[in-house]
Amino acid sequence: MSNFGWISFVILALTFSSAQAASAETKLLLVEDEICPWCERWEDEIGGAYSKTEEGQKAPLMRMDIDDPLPKGVSLKSKARFTPTFILLIDGAEVQRIEGYPGEDFFYPALNQMLQSAQ
Repeated sequence: MSNFGWISFVILALTFSSAQAASAETKLLLVEDEICPWCERWEDEIGGAYSKTEEGQKAPLMRMDIDDPLPKGVSLKSKARFTPTFILLIDGAEVQRIEGYPGEDFFYPALNQMLQSAQ
């Protein structure tokens, strides 16, 4: 195969790989409880603006109450036991999670690390 042929092959392979990654559905599942003060704090500090952030565009938010059954098509490595729990899903499958909410200064760096490692 000529150099041009190899270059074309590599470009095609990278394009296909990127297309597969782009087609994966990424979501952030928030497992919450209506009596959870840390869930309320997350809502006050981040919740209203999350969908407008770069992270919110990459991983739109899904919500579920900790006592509810899993949404259809979602599979977790283990049941959420604490609220809030933030679970990064790719095509409905858990990739990683953050348990608890110690504040805005921790949340975004932890979420960005999860998003980067999932690529």
